[in-house]
Parts: sequence; structure tokens; C-alpha cells
Amino acid sequence: MGVMIGDNKGQWQLVSEHSALQMLTSATPLVTERREKFSWGTGDMEMVQLFFQNIFIVYGDMHLRQQHFRMLNFDMPDTVELHFSLQGGGTVYNRLTGDTFQFRANEHNITYVTELEGDATYNCEVPHTFFEVHFATPYFIELAKDLNSAMEHFLENVSKRKDGSIAVENRTATIPMLQCIRDIMNCNYKGGLKLLYLQSKCMELLSLQADAFAQVETRSVLRSAGDKERIIYARDYLLSNLSTPPTIDELSVISGTNSFKLKRGFKELFNTTVFGYLNNARLDNAREQLLSGIPIKNVADELGFSSVQHFSSAFRKKFGCPPGMLKKHL
Repeated sequence: MGVMIGDNKGQWQLVSEHSALQMLTSATPLVTERREKFSWGTGDMEMVQLFFQNIFIVYGDMHLRQQHFRMLNFDMPDTVELHFSLQGGGTVYNRLTGDTFQFRANEHNITYVTELEGDATYNCEVPHTFFEVHFATPYFIELAKDLNSAMEHFLENVSKRKDGSIAVENRTATIPMLQCIRDIMNCNYKGGLKLLYLQSKCMELLSLQADAFAQVETRSVLRSAGDKERIIYARDYLLSNLSTPPTIDELSVISGTNSFKLKRGFKELFNTTVFGYLNNARLDNAREQLLSGIPIKNVADELGFSSVQHFSSAFRKKFGCPPGMLKKHL
């Protein structure tokens, strides 16, 4: 997996590259540990990586000198991530799927991301400290099946290779979760005992998260006809501004609600996130334009895709064929 960081001038720098997939699927019975430091024009990162069969742990600190930057992950292994933000905060908007990921101190979520080209915004005043456990997807599905209804719904999407999180809103990390994370970071065992200890702690952390999301409030946030009308108005506004969509906060103000109710209400009414809905609408619009004879590059530019390549990737994922082959598949 590789990670590239870009600035607002379109300059990209490779900051990390390693074969996580090879490590995850390796038959070696023990733990491989790697400590790395990276520097690029607008920031520095220091992290620890622990690999063993079917599980990849990574944690560290990111210090930024610029609030906004672009990020591109490539050759991503097929994994489900237990994500914990321990300090700092920010957001990443995935241009390829329309998903927005929030990172706030002492919060957690479980995510599945197959591809990422993101617009990132982070707080530069404090370091961003993170902790992640990545499970090879087939292994995670076996571990997590039949846990609870929230997990079942998430696994259903994972099985379809549909990017997203187990819940729209992050949950607050509990004391047992934070203690489990500290235990992993401070593990001093060697050899086979270290492997067994880390495996057991990863299972414990997964169990704690699964229990937390089983308790997520299921009551509707749309408690009046007015609440529903505001979500529908927000949807209509998005459809009218496909090429220059507002942020979540801007759309909340425009539709007369708050960001929490907007995101939860969108999920209730349309069974997708705000930007997931936007991304689908953009691709449907692109399909109609292509069928009318508009060139691929013009369509990609008009709808705000960063490049023809990334437009083609998103289009193929939704419709099962590249834009140039659309008419032949009808």
C-alpha cells in the first residue's frame, strides 16, 4: 500500500509504501514490527506498524504545518479497519465514493474503504494521534458474523465491497477500549507469546466496539413533517449543485437543520450518506451526458472529478464498465 500527499498546487509526494497485503497473508507464525518516520513539505509523521497473519496494527502521530492537503492511497489491501482518534481532529472527504470521515479526539468507528483519494482538513495546533487495527476482510467477516444487527448490516455492505462505516456518527472511546490500546502499545512479550497476546487484544477491542455499536440510538431523528421536509430540501439542493456541492456544515445551514440531524436524516430517508447520495447522482448524470454524446473529459470536468482516471474508476464501480464502453453495454 502506498500513500501520497499533495498540496493545493497539485504537487504530490510519496510518503509511505509497503506491502501490507503480503504481510497480512504471510504464513509466518510471528509478529513483524516496523517503526518509521516520514516528512513532507507540510507535515511529519511517526508511526509503529505490527504485522501478523490476517491482522495489521498501525499507530502514531501526525504533525501538520498546513491545515488542508490532498491524500491518495493506492494498492490498498482488502481490510476492515477499527479506527481510533486519540488526539487532535480533522475530516477526510473521499472524492471517489462521496464518503466523509470525521476524526475527533477519543472517538472510534469501524470502516471499510476500498479506494481513497481524499481532501483532508486537520487541526494544526495539536498533533493528530491515531490507532488502527486492520483485519483481512474474509477473516473479519468470519469473526464478526452473528454478533448483532448493526454488525450484520455493516457486513452485508462489506460483502458487496460497498465503502462505509458501521455507523454514521463516531462513538466515544470507553475506558476499557483505551486500556486495551495501551496494552497493545506497551506489549513487551517476544516470539509466540507476543503473537498470542496481540491477537487476543485485537479480538477484545473488536468485541468492545461491537458492543458499543449495538447500543447506538435507533430512534428516528425525523420527528416532524418539517424535519423530513428539510432533508428533502437538502437533497434537492444537492441535485441542483452537482458540480459545486456544499460542505455538510453549509448544507445544514442552507436546509435549516444541524449537521447531526442532516446526516442521520439522510441515512433514514435515502439509506446512504449525504455525499454517497451526491456521488450516485453525479454518476447517474454523467451516464446521461455520455449517452448524449458529450466527451468523457468534459463530463468529468463538469461534475468536479479530479481526473478522467478517477472518474472512470468511480463510473466502472457503479455501472460495471468504463465510460468509453457504455454504449456497447446497453
